[in-house]
Amino acid sequence: MATVTDMITSFDDYPIHQTSEPIAHTESGDPGAYDRYFFNGYSRDGKLFFAAAMGLYPNRHVIDASFSVVRNGEQVNVHASGRAPFDRMQCNQVGPIKVNVVVPMKQHHIIVDSPEHGIRADITFEASSLPYEEPPFLVRAGNRKVMSYTRLTQLGTWTGWIEVDGVRIDLSPGDIVGSRDRSWGVRGVGERVQLGAPLNQAPQFYWLWAPVWFDGFGTVFDVNEYSDGQRWHESGAMLIGSDTIKHANSVTYKYSWEHGTRRAEQFALKYQFSKDSAELLFTPLVHFQMNGLGYLHPEWNHGNWKGESVTGGDRYSVPVEDPLLMHNLHTQTLSSVTCTLSDGSVHKGIGILETLVLGAHEPSGFTGMSDGYSKP
Repeated sequence: MATVTDMITSFDDYPIHQTSEPIAHTESGDPGAYDRYFFNGYSRDGKLFFAAAMGLYPNRHVIDASFSVVRNGEQVNVHASGRAPFDRMQCNQVGPIKVNVVVPMKQHHIIVDSPEHGIRADITFEASSLPYEEPPFLVRAGNRKVMSYTRLTQLGTWTGWIEVDGVRIDLSPGDIVGSRDRSWGVRGVGERVQLGAPLNQAPQFYWLWAPVWFDGFGTVFDVNEYSDGQRWHESGAMLIGSDTIKHANSVTYKYSWEHGTRRAEQFALKYQFSKDSAELLFTPLVHFQMNGLGYLHPEWNHGNWKGESVTGGDRYSVPVEDPLLMHNLHTQTLSSVTCTLSDGSVHKGIGILETLVLGAHEPSGFTGMSDGYSKP
């Protein structure tokens, strides 16, 4: 067992230090410190969707991961959690889920071996775009930081195979596309810790994220808003080929909510660049539940201590029967997307619209923690 005076690990042999401490010590002692991988993939016809996530919470000494597949109207999930190694070189596997960085920012290899929960996989993500660094995320509650992190988004293609309940699905080169994100810093994870006096403000979070794949280029967008609709974070860009990022001057959107839910019926997005523009229209195909990767999951929520090494699974039909249950509010809606450029050209693509709306949002007509949209 390592002690506070015995924290030298493998990564300390590389010239990557950002503080005077060994790498095993985080810059912040906040229990919300985290370091996370996220991946998704989908067939161009929308019949297959899968996603993976792995998170490290060094100040909680926890590592966890999940892998999910949607096929034929069913979402199948496997989850794993355990004690995090001090050595970051060993933080690439928990239970039956392993994430290997083969070539940084270019190639990642994911292995899942959990036949008892219906899932096995051996898949490789090949980046097709540069990593897009989003503006820093910073939120304070009073004078305390509750969110402070960096995130990147990248588009790519998948090869390999996924097996669900013994049926193997081959991922044909060029047919399976997707995206990944990487984020690290501080945000709300794990069991809640009371830090002094409670704040007299209702919980609220509004988040949209939309990476989309087109032949030869892609687009990325995200926005956070307060309950009155004011934006505290936004970004948008076009990722062209494997070597160009074209930043938007502004991004506007129109969200058409599905009645009785907080998920998309349709979504329109416009990027304004310095000399031209792009307009995107999203038509939903599949609503993927992010609790399949631990997000808001009542049992497998990120950073919770569950034991030295624990694995579990669950499955359900999608779309879910009650989309307004708290653990069902976070979705990624796989969508077919039409992009019209200002030169008049029209491009067909596929991508996701991620939605997490907790609490009030006046522009959408939401007043409670999880009330659904009511059509006028």
